[in-house]
Amino acid sequence: MTKAELVNQVALETGYDKTTILNVIEAVMADIKKSVADGENVYLRGFGSFITKVRAEKVARNITKNTSMVVPEHKIPAFKPGREFTAEVRK
Repeated sequence: MTKAELVNQVALETGYDKTTILNVIEAVMADIKKSVADGENVYLRGFGSFITKVRAEKVARNITKNTSMVVPEHKIPAFKPGREFTAEVRK
């Protein structure tokens, strides 16, 4: 499902116009991105959690040049589905 398809579906279910729904979805996504980028986790009960994971420092190899390099510790965004979401998908 694309964002446009999501906007159409929500507009059909709620009766609101598509531009309002698009603005709401964009605002929600922007707030989630900002929160996760700031190191805060976002918990949506029944859906899941948007969290920040920390990858530890590691030594990587460039096999073409036969050299080693250190990849520093870094953060990545992650999504962990909730129990109800997982149960619904497994049906």
